[in-house]
Amino acid sequence: MRWKVNNLTRGKLLADRAERATSFVDRFLGLMGRGSLAFGEGMHIVPCNSIHTFFMRIPIDVAFLDPEGTVVKQLLAMPPWRVSSLVFKAHSVLELPAGTLAASGTQEGDRLAFEPGAAEDPKPL
Repeated sequence: MRWKVNNLTRGKLLADRAERATSFVDRFLGLMGRGSLAFGEGMHIVPCNSIHTFFMRIPIDVAFLDPEGTVVKQLLAMPPWRVSSLVFKAHSVLELPAGTLAASGTQEGDRLAFEPGAAEDPKPL
């Protein structure tokens, strides 16, 4: 399933095709190896309070969220081959294409909401 992510504070759509990573393997792999991340795409990693961008080829915007979906820390255009600090207040992390947070005006303290979006693309028979 894909998710829509809205910034309720700013009234802005951050993603309409965000994936959710909840298993150990999915959380570990995250966006590794992807050559691009289009606007509207993203990765919501639950639970998570620290990330790495090892083996990534693109910079990403990162929003650390508390259990209520409030942004407690953000990193803009985090480059590949970096490790974030541990964010003790964070319960999850939203990874987005670089530039998304600035373009939407998202700030620490903003409240985000997740709702089911489009289903996975059907696989050809």
